[in-house]
Order: sequence, then C-alpha cells, then structure tokens
Amino acid sequence: MNRVYEALAHPTRRQIIALLRRRERSAGELAEHFDIAKPTLSGHLRLLREAGLIYGERHGTSIVYHLHLSLLEEALGALLEMFRIGSERSVDDD
Repeated sequence: MNRVYEALAHPTRRQIIALLRRRERSAGELAEHFDIAKPTLSGHLRLLREAGLIYGERHGTSIVYHLHLSLLEEALGALLEMFRIGSERSVDDD
C-alpha cells in the first residue's frame, strides 16, 4: 500500500488519476494537459503503473491508460480507517 501512497503524493500524478477517473486516455491525450516533457510524463505513468493504480492497453501504435478504481478506493478507504475519518470512534477507544 505504501507504493500507492507514494504514487499519490505528487500533484501531477493526482491530476493524471483525476483525468483517468473521467475516462480512459492515451499518453498523448494526457500530455495535452501538462506542460512537462514527455519523458517526465512517462516517469509519472510508470510510477502509477508500478503502484497498480493504472494499467495500459495497446491500441495500434498507442497505449490507452485506464484507472484501476478498486485499488484506489481500497487505498483511500484504508487511509480513512487509519485516521478514523467518518467514524464515531475516538482514538482513545482502542
């Protein structure tokens, strides 16, 4: 789970997740939203893939990226539980 949180720590990667939350996109479509070099974007995509948050499918000569929503939901749920956010239990209950 630490790899997921590390991947989510960077604002560019969070923005990639937000874009993919709306719909799948090719690397070129994602690049249109950022003013960064393509190798830098590729590095962000690699870290998100290694964390399991996204996956790519080859479509002809391009790769289309998809969000692995269940893993994102699991990671956010674990974070909420860790800090007891949304729970009526207090930290002193344990």
